[in-house]
Amino acid sequence: MVSAEFRASLNLLLIDDERTLRESCKSILVGLGYKVDVASKGEEGLRMAQRRAYDIILTDLYMNDVTGIELVAQVLQSRPGTIIIVMTGNPSVASNVEALRAGAWDYLPKPFSATHLEIVIGRASHAVMVARESESPSGRSAAEPESDAPLGASPAFVRCLDLARKVAATDASVFITGETGAGKEMIAQYIHSRSRRRARELVAVNCAALPEGLLESEMFGHLRGSFTGAVRDKAGLLETANGGTLFLDELTEMPQSLQAKLLRVIQDGVVRRVGSSTTSSVVNVRFISASNRDAEKAVRDGVLREDLFFRLRVVPIKLPALRERQEDIPLLAEHFMRAYWRQHRGKDTRVPTLTPDSIRMLQAHPWPGNVRELQNAIEHTVVLLEPGQSVEPSDIPLHGTPVPGIPVVVPDSGAAGDDGISLQESYHVARERVISQFERRYLTELVRAAEGNMSKAARLAGVDRTTLYRLMERHGLQRDAVNPNRS
Repeated sequence: MVSAEFRASLNLLLIDDERTLRESCKSILVGLGYKVDVASKGEEGLRMAQRRAYDIILTDLYMNDVTGIELVAQVLQSRPGTIIIVMTGNPSVASNVEALRAGAWDYLPKPFSATHLEIVIGRASHAVMVARESESPSGRSAAEPESDAPLGASPAFVRCLDLARKVAATDASVFITGETGAGKEMIAQYIHSRSRRRARELVAVNCAALPEGLLESEMFGHLRGSFTGAVRDKAGLLETANGGTLFLDELTEMPQSLQAKLLRVIQDGVVRRVGSSTTSSVVNVRFISASNRDAEKAVRDGVLREDLFFRLRVVPIKLPALRERQEDIPLLAEHFMRAYWRQHRGKDTRVPTLTPDSIRMLQAHPWPGNVRELQNAIEHTVVLLEPGQSVEPSDIPLHGTPVPGIPVVVPDSGAAGDDGISLQESYHVARERVISQFERRYLTELVRAAEGNMSKAARLAGVDRTTLYRLMERHGLQRDAVNPNRS
């Protein structure tokens, strides 16, 4: 992961009151080309860390005079750029989370092998290298290539984009939250495109769209004969993303058994394919995760492992809903109008323009499906327009009610019957709207009847879970929002 020359430039400090482990670890690391100082007590190690700037500190968690947690807090107070890895012979979730909360970069459960130590220190060395390069002018320009940034000028969105731009130059794990359709994958793409990993792939996996067995095979790969239908060896998405970025969409929907397996990969970089009892490969992956649910509530409810959450949420980014950034709506609508016009009609005809009344109507709409819903509405509109046409509110198919308190000018569309049909609409527009309204009402009542249990809802509807999740996503529906009684 890093060159021998770079390893030789690093200063490491090893703190442990167990002589045998201390000496064996130092021997391994020196053999790999690192410069290593040692301390036999926490207080001694703390004094050494305060006198000299170490790039990486490897410390025991439980020591008599100064604990590893206290050492982490005190060192980072004066030297915040130091990477500290905590070793513990009692690798409980509580102690691991406490160490990460204090600012530890990673933890290493005892006993560990020489290979495990080499991998963890190698990952830490790579993080130091990235940090050094990002501080230099040449490194900064390499990390920030010219690219199309996501569109938005509202203060809330600009803050998100600025945070994404800053974290892109590092290898830190990012956790993006926001409603369905708010643009979480777009932000992930933006971070990856500005990172040093941009020459490699950004691999995305939707943790909610696949059943547990298939998700495990997709992520970790499998060996031939490991299950029915496994006719050949297959590399998983973690191996595909090696050297690049893995985007874990809807992480809170990942089964607990796979969360434990993923945590192991994050800790030591080792991937074991389904059906294998040995290491299949060692990977170096940057993780970006996303969820439309409250991740901290998912941790409290036992849905998401707390130690995995803190591993993946080094830098949290919360995307605002589209209704909270109304000043961005005209910018996005005009961008989608131009893009879809070129896609469907070519470049040689005049792009239609939105009238002021149309823009006001778009800004007044609640957009439960967020940017994705706006995008779909504009594409639907584009295919029915003429070149250079002025786009009036009646030309844009919208569902739902306007945001309260925002004036909206909409031409009189004529009377509609009890079934919601207006003869001022074309057949295709009316049909699409009525079907969409039916699907939304049906899904809402279905999930409520199933009390938020998606497997039960799928059985009641006579569809598989993947289809149900896809329909929910299409209409911008969230399980907890649809079923408010769900705790």
